[in-house]
Amino acid sequence: MRIRPLLLAVGIAFGATLPAYAAAPGSTAPAFTIADTAGKPVKLADYRGKFVVLEWTNPECPFVQKHYVSRNMQGLQKEWAGKGAVWLAINSTNAGHSEFKTGAEMASWMQAQGAAPASTLIDGTSATGRAYGARTTPHMFVVDPAGTLVYDGAIDDKRSANPADAKGAHNYVRAALTEAMAGRPVTVAHTTPYGCSVKY
Repeated sequence: MRIRPLLLAVGIAFGATLPAYAAAPGSTAPAFTIADTAGKPVKLADYRGKFVVLEWTNPECPFVQKHYVSRNMQGLQKEWAGKGAVWLAINSTNAGHSEFKTGAEMASWMQAQGAAPASTLIDGTSATGRAYGARTTPHMFVVDPAGTLVYDGAIDDKRSANPADAKGAHNYVRAALTEAMAGRPVTVAHTTPYGCSVKY
């Protein structure tokens, strides 16, 4: 009986017990307006005509830390910004949760990581996270220039919190962007995300 809470915790961490997605590949990406770390409103609609990557994040999560410690996330942010994509990091931790970070705290953390998203957004009401059905941190979405979701799910196929596993992993986000930017259908448009549960 003592094992059950641990199994439940692991299930939640890997997104196995949470509700079905509110948004799915092939559907229109839910519109949002969220304040960035400086309090400036950022609208998804502002980036119509561009590829947009949405990265759900939480500095407290060891799975997020894996991708920043390894420099994997920063590398992706810079790689795809260089190819014209807009990268938005979203923290949907509810403002009432102990892991909530203010805009200043998130800005400081991102700066310390050498991160390079176009904006880091504070979804303190969790409304946008729920609209997308974001399950984990990280949980990744790719939106095409027409505003259609073309990928959602895990960042890669190494479902661990070990930074060493980021190297050599098959990166689903890179694969989706490469295909979509070349005008091809995304071969793997959905995977099950892994990480810590979003703190709604």
